[in-house]
Amino acid sequence: MAYARWRHILMESQRHALKAVDEWNCSTGNYSDFLTHMHRAWHYLLHAEFHKAKIDYHYRDPKTGQHQLIDGEPKAWDLDRCLRERFPDNQDPVRLNGELFVALRNKVEHRYEHNLKIATGGRAQALVMNYEQEIVAHFGSEYSLADRLRFPMSLQALTAAGREQLQEAAKKLPKHTRDLVARFEAAIDPAVLDDLRYDYRVRLVPITGSKTEADLAINFVKLDELSEDERRTMVQAGRLGTVIEKVKHVEVADKDKLLPGRVARLVEDQVPFEFSASHEHAMMWRRIGVRPATGAPDPCATDAKYCIYSEAFGTYVYTPAWVKKIIREIGTVEKYKAFFGREPRLKKVTQFPKRPGAPEANDARQHNKSA
Repeated sequence: MAYARWRHILMESQRHALKAVDEWNCSTGNYSDFLTHMHRAWHYLLHAEFHKAKIDYHYRDPKTGQHQLIDGEPKAWDLDRCLRERFPDNQDPVRLNGELFVALRNKVEHRYEHNLKIATGGRAQALVMNYEQEIVAHFGSEYSLADRLRFPMSLQALTAAGREQLQEAAKKLPKHTRDLVARFEAAIDPAVLDDLRYDYRVRLVPITGSKTEADLAINFVKLDELSEDERRTMVQAGRLGTVIEKVKHVEVADKDKLLPGRVARLVEDQVPFEFSASHEHAMMWRRIGVRPATGAPDPCATDAKYCIYSEAFGTYVYTPAWVKKIIREIGTVEKYKAFFGREPRLKKVTQFPKRPGAPEANDARQHNKSA
């Protein structure tokens, strides 16, 4: 059976899309290959749309009106031009998402691929989701890739230490790459930056309760299909990392949460004395009552503003607000003495060249020793 030309172009587009997702999901995958294959997938998809709609998608000489030729063949529009033609609104989130990855593909450095993958994860997810929606909208559900694509799993996303590694990796991007993204997004309306078609961010919530045959491992909830009250609840949950269950707030993800050691380091960075996770921190959460004691009947009975119980890992994690409260409560030597009833252990003083009239360095060391 002979197929229309647009269908052959579409099949090539799908092949590249599947290769791109394979590169993303594979632990040894190459991010620049993901960018290249998704670039081609979108390029061929839009060419297939134009071909089917009988739109000429080839460059013409502005003087003669004739097709520009490369090796005797008409020169087809590049992806940038295709995106502008398909999405004429220059603030369309799908167009902006595609244009960002065109720019990144042209600038990616191989040694920073892993870092770039981490920093652009939500936008890459949107790039693939937009592709799926575009192909189904124009060619029908029989061309959907949903049965062949898989939701990627990341072990690093399941632990606080893993998230810190991801955050540190994202910070190591070279300045010119960070600046490229920053400059690109500086001109975009904040509402577009929050649009899922530009940056697809999700929060995973474990499903509990009785399982039915209709259940899938992952269920997607569309906000526009919810009631106004349900939508408000889901949006608020997405911002705070909580869902409402019965009459109490329950944390469903520990994004931006801190383990005790991290809390202690953040506090110690901002006070003139030592602050220990095993001593001062433990005394503070007990006295202020932000969480129950270990082994309590209800470990979830925490002050959620400051502390959350992670049921998956059987431990407590703390919020940035808890760090701020600690510093308010004991941030000076006087406040520390009032709270703990003893002198703090002052941090060692770094020696600098002596200024006229300044005390001797030995005096400072002696003071630390006596304290």
